[in-house]
Amino acid sequence: MELTQSKITKGFIISGLMNTSVLIFSRFFTNETIAEYDPVVMTNFGLLMILLWGLAHISVAKNYEQVPWLIAVFAIEKIIYGYTWIQWLMNNSIQEVYEKDVMAGMFYSVYGINDLFFFVFFLIVFLKVFKK
Repeated sequence: MELTQSKITKGFIISGLMNTSVLIFSRFFTNETIAEYDPVVMTNFGLLMILLWGLAHISVAKNYEQVPWLIAVFAIEKIIYGYTWIQWLMNNSIQEVYEKDVMAGMFYSVYGINDLFFFVFFLIVFLKVFKK
C-alpha cells in the first residue's frame, strides 16, 4: 500500500481524533477511575495534554511536509506513551479496571495500541518527508 499525501493527511486527522476520544472515555474529565489507576500520567491534566497533542496532529494534517521535525516529535511522543502503556500493563490488571468502570477499562485496553500504531505511522511519514 502506497502512503499517498491524501492517506497521510487522513492519518494525521485520525490520530488527532483518536487523541480527542479521551473526552469520551473520561466523560469530559469526570471519570476518576482513569486517574486512579495511573495517577502520574493519566490525571485530568495528563488527559488534557493528550487532547492538545491530538489537536496538534490535526493542525498540521494538510501541511505536514513543511514540519518534518515536528513529525519526529509526534513519533517520540507516541513511543513514550506506548512504552508507558506497556509498563502499566505489566503492573496492573485491566480486568480490575473494567470491573470498576467499563469506559476506563476500554481506555486502558486501547490507548497503548493506538500510540504504538501511530508511532510507526509518524516514523514512516517523517522518514518519507525527510528523504525529500
